[in-house]
Amino acid sequence: MFRILLAEDDDVMRGYLTRALERAGYFVSAVDRGTAAVPLLEREPFDLLLTDIVMPEMDGIELAQRAGEIAPHLRVMFITGFAAVTLKAGKQVPQARILSKPFHLRDLVAEVDRLFEGESIPRSI
Repeated sequence: MFRILLAEDDDVMRGYLTRALERAGYFVSAVDRGTAAVPLLEREPFDLLLTDIVMPEMDGIELAQRAGEIAPHLRVMFITGFAAVTLKAGKQVPQARILSKPFHLRDLVAEVDRLFEGESIPRSI
């Protein structure tokens, strides 16, 4: 089962995203801010960091950069409702995918599925 670390500060959005991804067969660990994600990245392996860009304490771009230091092969997908930060994210983390809000949950799951297309499911640890 692919493992996703979700960082999203909006409680309702975090719940919707978690449920949609779990229903699609992913294991999801969800946190409400970037600073809560870092300790998880340091002690657990993840296949994808799915993060909002605009969050308190540590934004998603900074989180993605820190995640790249901890786990260089970790995939990153940003979700955001702000067009201006989309450009910034694309420049600072060019390998990341960006999904702009509003989006339908099936579109999110389809994007995540595409990230793992053709890969075998990792064995659980």
